[in-house]
Amino acid sequence: MGIHFEEAMVLGRGTRLLAGALTVTCMVLVGPGAPSGAPFAMSLPVETVRDVVPNRVMTWNICNPCEESNVDRAAEIATYAPQVIGLQEACVRDVERIRDYLENLYGLVYHVEFGMVLRNWGRCGGVPWSPGAFGQAVLSAAPMTDLVNVEYPDGGSEDRGYMAVTTTVGGRPVRVFNTHLAQRRQEAVRADQTGVLAADVARHDRAIVLGDFNAVPNAPELTGIWALAADADPRCGPSPTDGCKPTTDWHSKFDYIFLRGTVPLEHRVHPTPHSDHPLLHADLDTT
Repeated sequence: MGIHFEEAMVLGRGTRLLAGALTVTCMVLVGPGAPSGAPFAMSLPVETVRDVVPNRVMTWNICNPCEESNVDRAAEIATYAPQVIGLQEACVRDVERIRDYLENLYGLVYHVEFGMVLRNWGRCGGVPWSPGAFGQAVLSAAPMTDLVNVEYPDGGSEDRGYMAVTTTVGGRPVRVFNTHLAQRRQEAVRADQTGVLAADVARHDRAIVLGDFNAVPNAPELTGIWALAADADPRCGPSPTDGCKPTTDWHSKFDYIFLRGTVPLEHRVHPTPHSDHPLLHADLDTT
């Protein structure tokens, strides 16, 4: 089904809206089966959302390869309409389609920057001699400047890296980082990666660090990040605490919104059937 609607992007706006309306109408998501045990949120009907939440940031590992529809992914993002969202395990073509659906179906206009570290035909399609690019992406309702894209010296079993941009959240400029650390059971590699990332984060008095760290909060490899920033969820920290919500289907907290020089107001984990990671968002006090 996702393929047919992606092809519909070449049609006129009226046809796209009709196709999107039929798609989103069918997306009534019910039942538990998510890490937090909460029911899935119902996606918004087409043209419901018109404005982003200016102080909201989100991180989401969209799962790849998972053969999910980009229409469904856009509907999930539009439900919460963040000012900034960091995506991991993202292919350039998928992100471009998600951005187009957000604008054409919901009127949400985002700028996009890519932090790709791998060209992989198996993950992102294309042709063997020109495979799609894979890595991170940041979508922001405000323009972004000063893009930095860093590949970690050692990615572990797969190339990994981080990207950083300067944009606006809650009306104030902030440096936003987005990363995906090495896969599970590669603790020493992740420790080196967080060392590289932390050195850059430390240069900024106001920073938001999004991403899938593939490590629980009390993992030793996160020590350098905890020294610089706090999680948007006040129940999560380097010491084990009750109430730190998991962010994966295997009941682990791997996804983070780290804040430096910014205060969280609200934090939510939103289970979704479209990835093995829920959507994670935080509303911030940037004053």
